[in-house]
Amino acid sequence: MRFKSKPAGGFQVFAVAGINTVSFGVKATTAAKRGLLGFGVERADRDEDEKYVMPGFKVFKSLIPHPTEETRVSTMDHPIQSLVWDDFTAKPDHEYEYTFQPLKGEPKNIDRSAAPIKIKIRTEPLYSRLESDIFFNRGVASSQAYVTKFENRKPDELPSAQEKAALQWLSRDLDDALLRFISSAKKGDALRCCFYEFRYIQALQELRKAIRRGVDVEIVVDGKVNEFTDKKGFHPSFPRKDNKDAIKLARIPTKNVIFRQAKPNDIQHNKFMVRLKGANQVPSEVWTGSTNLSIGGIHGQTNVGHWIRNKAVAKRFLDYWTILSKDPGAKKGDDRSKARKRNDAFKEDVEALQAVPETLDEVADGVTPVFSPRSGLTILDLYFDLVDSADRSAFITLAFGINATLKKKLENNTSDSHIIFLLLEKEDKPKKNSKTPFLAINARNNVYKAWGSYLRDPLYQWARETNARSLEFNRHVVYIHSKFLLRDPLGEDPIVVTGSANFSAASTNSNDENMLIIRGDQRAADIYFTEFNRLFNHYYFRSVHEAASRRNPPTGASDSSLFLAEDDGWTSKYARGKLRQKRLDLYVNMRGFAS
Repeated sequence: MRFKSKPAGGFQVFAVAGINTVSFGVKATTAAKRGLLGFGVERADRDEDEKYVMPGFKVFKSLIPHPTEETRVSTMDHPIQSLVWDDFTAKPDHEYEYTFQPLKGEPKNIDRSAAPIKIKIRTEPLYSRLESDIFFNRGVASSQAYVTKFENRKPDELPSAQEKAALQWLSRDLDDALLRFISSAKKGDALRCCFYEFRYIQALQELRKAIRRGVDVEIVVDGKVNEFTDKKGFHPSFPRKDNKDAIKLARIPTKNVIFRQAKPNDIQHNKFMVRLKGANQVPSEVWTGSTNLSIGGIHGQTNVGHWIRNKAVAKRFLDYWTILSKDPGAKKGDDRSKARKRNDAFKEDVEALQAVPETLDEVADGVTPVFSPRSGLTILDLYFDLVDSADRSAFITLAFGINATLKKKLENNTSDSHIIFLLLEKEDKPKKNSKTPFLAINARNNVYKAWGSYLRDPLYQWARETNARSLEFNRHVVYIHSKFLLRDPLGEDPIVVTGSANFSAASTNSNDENMLIIRGDQRAADIYFTEFNRLFNHYYFRSVHEAASRRNPPTGASDSSLFLAEDDGWTSKYARGKLRQKRLDLYVNMRGFAS
């Protein structure tokens, strides 16, 4: 939901509330900025009758010249020096009142006499009776919080109670929601499932329980034979072997499992379940998103689960599942002609499920599912057009780099175009020995990027961090595995695209994939927007530090960026045309406030 305060003393606060995340923008007049050291922020929790000052992280060097990892400060003494701020510690379905206290004067003699600005907000419920519920994991094993709470240790190296707490902290509510979807199926219902990685034992055990209580369960899993031997030795088929081992360990009957083995050079990349209700087995609900059933999918890399309650959408997913359950596509031993015919027939069956939009005007209100593989790149071009043609802002996560087509579309954007944020698994930079000229997309195109990274060494009050690879959660995609884009999420006509596909040609033409195009759902847009903020902000600092460290080792950053400014000089970063002001404008100009 979206909120705004009453103006006070030249300030006005705007807020967007997700489930656990609240993003704020503070509009300030020129006079109000004069002498401003920042804001102390107090949060009152009306539901739990608590009130506390929010902690700070950066400090005034004149007060604490040598902060350490143990340094803890209050924003009333070491304020927030930003007009765009986020609280990532909120609880679902809670009413909060935030008080922004302007602080002026000098660090050693702070003036707290200015009128405070108060804003009441309510976070979204974790579970609702609405069409969409959305569940993000933490996705930031590389964080100061994990250092503080769990000392960068692997969960299985911790005492039992701490191990459970670490896994819960990392997964947040994603695992609970996934298991709840399965457990909600009653005797006489049916579950039709499709998964690429199928080895999160808790989920498999929950599916076995469903079978035992009388739920009709059928599961399509990737079982492609793709084993090979190289200099490092023999590599068994992935994820076939892991999936088969987990199915055996969970004691899921083989009669309930269909191994997807056709098209061995492509992958069955879906991660969805359809619930069919009652004796008539009416398709009613869908679980989908980017989350593989694996430890790394739940607890490591960034992921989202999306629970849809829409019978028409569920019917489309069931029809798609029915096609996949027949293991369509080229078979081992087919000659080239026969393989092409089988693959073309498979694509035709998928495309016949429903027409998909080709332009923005054709995107319907509500939820439109899109399935792959399909011929051509029309739907991929639409996704990139949504990013490139937004009115004010666009946001996209990219686990496997920036598609060349998307880059080409953004190339002619200028610093005056709408602002675009890219959250990447790895830094976008020239590849060694590449014959293709590197096209840099950056601030001159009004594009801002963050990528997966972590603090390898202590830095003032920042401790050395770990990451999902070191914790042995993920081997390949370590940070950004989610696949979603947002077009004008704070406008009157927000669009969210989310699912399993990596915004690539392969995910469109070759792999088994599903996506949702959601138009006009403000609640969904707010949740995805605040979670994107959380992840982007977390990795942006680390990305900048990583890039700076290459230029200026070993500290990688100047004191001016690690300490608070001692006067109002920080407000100059909000000049027109600068990134911070562009971000602030998104809040000031947003629509659809709660009444």
